[in-house]
Amino acid sequence: AVAAAMALVKAYRHFGHLAARLDPLGSEPVGDPALDPGPLGLTDAAMAAIPAELLRIYVPGATLAEALPHLKETYTGTIAYEVEHIGSHTERVWLRQVIESGEHRAPMENEDRVALLERLISVEGLERFLHRAYLGQKRFSIEGLDTMVPMLDVILGDAADQGARKVMIGMAHRGRLNVLAHVVGISYEAILHEFEAGRAGAEAPTAPKGGSDDVKYHLGAEGSFLGPDDEAVQVILSPNPSHLEAVNPVIEGRTRAEQTDRSAAVVQVDHTTTLPVLIHGDAAFAAQGVVAETLNLARLDGYSTGGTIHIIANNQVGFTTGVREGRSTDYSSDLAKGFDAPIIHVNADDAEACLAAARLAMMYRERFGHDVVIDLVGYRRYGHNEGDEPAYSQPTMYATIAEHPSVREIYQAQLIAGGVIGIEEAESKVKEAQRELSRHQAALRKGLEDGEGELDRGSEAIPPEEVVEPETAVPLDRLRELNPALGAVPAGFTIHPKLAKQLDRRATALDGDEPRVDWAHAELLSFATLLTEGTPVRLTGQDTVRGTFSQRHAGLWDARTGERHVPLQHLPGAQASFEVHNSPLSEYASLGFEYGYAVTARDALVLWEAQYGDFVNGAEIIIDQFIIAGLAKWRQTSRLTLLLPHGYEGSGPEHSSARLERFLALGAEGNIRVVYPTTPAQYFHLLRRQARHHDARPLVVMTPKSLLRLPQAASRPSELAAGTFRPVIDDPRFAGDDGATDGVRRLLLCSGKVYYDLIGSGHFERATDVAIVRVERLYPFPTDELQAVVSRYGRIESYAWVQEEPRNMGARKFVLPRIRHLVPYKIPLGDISRPERSRPAEGYPAAHATEQARIVREALTGR
Repeated sequence: AVAAAMALVKAYRHFGHLAARLDPLGSEPVGDPALDPGPLGLTDAAMAAIPAELLRIYVPGATLAEALPHLKETYTGTIAYEVEHIGSHTERVWLRQVIESGEHRAPMENEDRVALLERLISVEGLERFLHRAYLGQKRFSIEGLDTMVPMLDVILGDAADQGARKVMIGMAHRGRLNVLAHVVGISYEAILHEFEAGRAGAEAPTAPKGGSDDVKYHLGAEGSFLGPDDEAVQVILSPNPSHLEAVNPVIEGRTRAEQTDRSAAVVQVDHTTTLPVLIHGDAAFAAQGVVAETLNLARLDGYSTGGTIHIIANNQVGFTTGVREGRSTDYSSDLAKGFDAPIIHVNADDAEACLAAARLAMMYRERFGHDVVIDLVGYRRYGHNEGDEPAYSQPTMYATIAEHPSVREIYQAQLIAGGVIGIEEAESKVKEAQRELSRHQAALRKGLEDGEGELDRGSEAIPPEEVVEPETAVPLDRLRELNPALGAVPAGFTIHPKLAKQLDRRATALDGDEPRVDWAHAELLSFATLLTEGTPVRLTGQDTVRGTFSQRHAGLWDARTGERHVPLQHLPGAQASFEVHNSPLSEYASLGFEYGYAVTARDALVLWEAQYGDFVNGAEIIIDQFIIAGLAKWRQTSRLTLLLPHGYEGSGPEHSSARLERFLALGAEGNIRVVYPTTPAQYFHLLRRQARHHDARPLVVMTPKSLLRLPQAASRPSELAAGTFRPVIDDPRFAGDDGATDGVRRLLLCSGKVYYDLIGSGHFERATDVAIVRVERLYPFPTDELQAVVSRYGRIESYAWVQEEPRNMGARKFVLPRIRHLVPYKIPLGDISRPERSRPAEGYPAAHATEQARIVREALTGR
């Protein structure tokens, strides 16, 4: 009998959620036969004879018979739990104890119940006012999930009690305006201002102060939340585009940056200081891959934020897509089981249960520092937006919703029935909420009529990129002083014998002034100089610690013990931290994380490297919506640097192109910098420039593969110790001697690796009347610098742009019109490239070699 009783307890813990009353719209739970004591032979008499203490349960009752009703209410009420999938025995036992003892469900005092009702009145009141005053305007109402706001009150209050001083919130559209008003603390006037612009008969507004340019339900904001003991918590709601879950990794990156002390050589991370909260849609959580990618970051050393509170705003429908069309799982939250996150399901119409769910989530996060998911099961009172008719596709659901009272009405009736509040007092509070909003609207409209009330979205416009260049040269003595530390290891550390030779070459590369500094060496030297100057560096990506091409070796592994050592984390004189991490095999979430980190850590140089340049395709949403457009939409920019290996070496369509043409097409309004450097010295100065430039902008670098070790591409130490990054590099055979250009009749312009194909060709020595100019910075296009170089060649008979990419790819379409404006129209301007193609490169090395030889021959000989 005891074994049967334990099986019954186990069934409630595992499957009780299947019988829970989670749907506010009243659908019957599916249940599970394992919850029936009958087939187990557990009669009332048998259960009365089984002591509860034998079953290791924590609900009240001395026997199973006494405990079973409590067990049933605990696991099959309006709040339900899925925790038994968690791998940690310690966590499972703790969760069982808290859940069954009801520690998170302490009875509420009457004054707290009234305060909760008032909160629900405010939440509902804003939505109803907007619906009446601005009929048909999109607002993505929270109605049906109103309890999300008081849940956030609990989460933020508990965060304050646990030591947090910042809360980062990422969410899509549903309920966003209500969260802005009631959690972030944005004024009603600011919210209403956005609607006034769309009101029939209203004048078209001027651009808002700060220049942000996005719809109202995408915008971010910052505010302050006062905890229950008057602790102030800064609340940051991050801007988010219509790619609903794209903000997830951005929030994690922003949170990690806030949690990190970068003032010493090795970072110190305090997860208690900042709490990340992500609010998901049910359809999106189940279907969008970035959710899984972000969950996978949660327990990785380079990405952990000490546990994220996930709330699924569960409408039980997508835009028009039903549950069985949108996911293959029973719950929208099921994905999280694979990441050991406890899942709390709660009926959004039980306000007090919702608060209990929030409390449990925060208790778990404080105790274990891991993610937790709350599945807030509600509904959507209107269509996907307020101009949509939902009954077309969900007629029966919306027939039910039309008759269903709001959670405020339900809770108000409970409090009235319990004698907590009188009906007149409750209704008076409802009416006063509407009157308050009407007063704010009237004041706003009067201000607008008087020419006042321009909306300030809380950010200043960022000026255009200035001409003033930072100092990037580093004295040679200083470089030689820092160089030994790049490969220094502890006593007894065994370096792999093959790697030892590479490190030995670095150790002596600065002796003399021969061209012996390769790309990876120049990179580490740039990092070392920045660290000693107080600039933190964070470098992540796919196999980045060693480097995809075995070139970097920023981390060294003991050949005997496997222990890792990062020399730059032991750099003498370092005044800032160096972080280097191999990322998971993800681009979308990984780049989103680094974007969020870089936006927040404006003091740091944050770099993300793709294993091959074309892998960045997997992060296109982050690029388009955040990196490229964030400046114009939200006044949000960063020093984030993308390192994208690019170049045609016969490796096929998937390992050749970082899609340079896409980044050039996306460059506008000074939003990014795109470069394709040809020497380690250029790369050295470029990285230092990016870290030190007054105006922060994302940087996209087409980095090399074959050039990493090409002797002709190496730099002299003096090139690092002098000069700066050069947007344009003249042909070294003719630079500095204007008379030498008299014999040049053909001028070739190119970027990147193809330059070495040209000068390495047998045709090059014979092409004495051909000059080759390198355009190293492609966006912003270096018009003035290129004009200065081109004007030195006064006898040119033809110009040509040379690239190894197909004509419909690479820089060609972008640069040709700009070059045409710089050179005389009477002189031909051609271009040499691969033919237009639907794939970036050939799949066979022999075909690649043939095409590459043709490009070089045609460029240098004209035939």
